Amino acid sequence: MAESYWLAEPAEPLARVSRDGHPDVVVIGGGVTGCSCALTLAEAGLRVRLFEARRVAWGASGRNGGFALRGLAIPYSEARERFAGAAPDLWHFTERSLERMEGLAGDALRRVGSLRLADDEELDALRAEYEALREDGIAAEWVDELPAPLDGTFRGAILHPGDGSLQPARWVRRLAARAVAAGTEIVEETRVESIDDVDAEHVVIATDGYTSGLLPELDRTIKPVRGQVIVTEPLAETLYPRPHYARHGFDYWQQTPDRRLVLGGRRDKNLEAEFTNEEALTEPIQAELEGFAAELAGGEPRIEHRWPGIFGSTEDHLPLVGPVPGRDGVWVSAGYSGHGNVMGLACGELVAQAILGAPAPELEYFNPARLL
Repeated sequence: MAESYWLAEPAEPLARVSRDGHPDVVVIGGGVTGCSCALTLAEAGLRVRLFEARRVAWGASGRNGGFALRGLAIPYSEARERFAGAAPDLWHFTERSLERMEGLAGDALRRVGSLRLADDEELDALRAEYEALREDGIAAEWVDELPAPLDGTFRGAILHPGDGSLQPARWVRRLAARAVAAGTEIVEETRVESIDDVDAEHVVIATDGYTSGLLPELDRTIKPVRGQVIVTEPLAETLYPRPHYARHGFDYWQQTPDRRLVLGGRRDKNLEAEFTNEEALTEPIQAELEGFAAELAGGEPRIEHRWPGIFGSTEDHLPLVGPVPGRDGVWVSAGYSGHGNVMGLACGELVAQAILGAPAPELEYFNPARLL
């Protein structure tokens, strides 16, 4: 019951690559970020060794709600204020990453769009965000009329047409297989306790919320957050064919192709307890999720999977991506604040490009020096 639905899917073991001598780059973390970074570096001809404490996709990359969303963890309206004229460029940057994911993920990704819902409290802010998106030429649609049971709670929504539904573990395993085919050596079930234990010209920390103990400055800056998810038995019909999210992201849900309801969130009901790196289920949140599932399904469906996962959050809700100040050759890409499926792919590539001597302009917006 405590196993991730995504990770329960059978997977072929990764091919083994063994290289003599020291690698050029060591990547710590076998999630989407680490595999993305390793693939880009290996395709450029560098010798890459990736360490994963458990198995590929076993952290947040295989324990999330399966959303593939463009944008950042902050609302577009806030990004406009923070980055002025650069906000559209950042959104288009994430859209390009989604397109790249579509080219790599196969049937692990379905481009069905996503629906951001607003209750009475959020309606004005969400409408303003929609207007901002449209003013800047970013595709979005406003939805006034919602079907039952959504119409009982929500007053409107933004449809983001290019977003997707993701089988995240299948996707990351495929990404890892591509990295291995390009020459990456992936070493699973091997925990790196300290960056001093690895010998390479470059070390990339790609662990999102699982950074504990690697660098004290990251421990101070990236706060681990626990998310809990449940999956029901197949419902009689498809009610939610795309990712839905509401209440500032504290509620999120969708249905799989076989009509199972996947839903998570409600951590604001016991918020302080969920700021933790302990992978554990808790009764208060599980009870909230079960009640939420009954509301969405119009009954009490059987719960067949439930699991916790840890993601990393930063003070400004933007990831740390780039060189770690004061540590020569050490890089980080982590702290996605719950928005890591697409950003992890994009930011892993950003770090790899910088290591290869061709830093992309987007890197400056996520510079670790702003917080470290």
